[in-house]
Amino acid sequence: MKSYVQLTKPRIVLLVALTTALGYLLPGGSADARLFWTLLGASLSAAACGALNQLIERGQDALMLRTRKRPLPAGDVSPAQALAFGLFCATAGLGILYIVAGRLAFEVTAFTLAAYLLGYTPLKRVTPQTTWLGAAAGATPPLIGWAAFEGKLPAQAWVLFAIQFLWQIPHFLSIFWMYREDYARAGFRVAPVVDPRGGLTAAQIAVHSFTVLPVSLLPVFCGMAGLRYGVGALALSTAYLGLGMKASWTLAVVDTRRLFLASLAYLPLLYGMLLIGGT
Repeated sequence: MKSYVQLTKPRIVLLVALTTALGYLLPGGSADARLFWTLLGASLSAAACGALNQLIERGQDALMLRTRKRPLPAGDVSPAQALAFGLFCATAGLGILYIVAGRLAFEVTAFTLAAYLLGYTPLKRVTPQTTWLGAAAGATPPLIGWAAFEGKLPAQAWVLFAIQFLWQIPHFLSIFWMYREDYARAGFRVAPVVDPRGGLTAAQIAVHSFTVLPVSLLPVFCGMAGLRYGVGALALSTAYLGLGMKASWTLAVVDTRRLFLASLAYLPLLYGMLLIGGT
């Protein structure tokens, strides 16, 4: 059972559940049965992404120090078992969403699965530009929640998408830089592998750490939150920007690790303030 849980990438599943719930609750949803089934469907779909991604990348995972103990390279789960488990989670998740959350939530989730598994995962060995596609797939959970509650995706839903999309770029790049030798060994053409001197990585960390700040303030101008949220978001995003600029300037492991850890705290803190400070 532990191996199957590891296949799902449980921390990502938890993030998907929390950000889907945010998208459902912000427009006026409540903790009802529809929310429960929406979270179950979204979580199962995220689990499918994790399992099938590890199935596709099992050869590369075996070459990387940070992933060689995952269930497939370690031999704890066979490829056939991982395939069956992933397909079951995908079918169950999409089926629940279609029946309970509606067609739009189903379509957004289906796009996410396709973009992540058929686009981002195989193209990581081809071009560093797939980071954008992976970030887009990772930014859809608030859209799923919003679509489940309202059956449409207004501008406010896309604000959440933009925040989550831009937040992921420094998050991804800090990981890629810290483990660039691992990624090179596995043949992944992420930015630090393609440009080992780090110029491309540094520039993208700096630019996207900056763009997160104005985007985090958009909920105030879209009527999603009040001044209390705006002040908190400004302070939080300024601190995040400072860490991003320092990491981009030095590219020292200690600074990129600090940026990575800060990115883990940033989104829950920002979304928590948005829920509390929402109008």
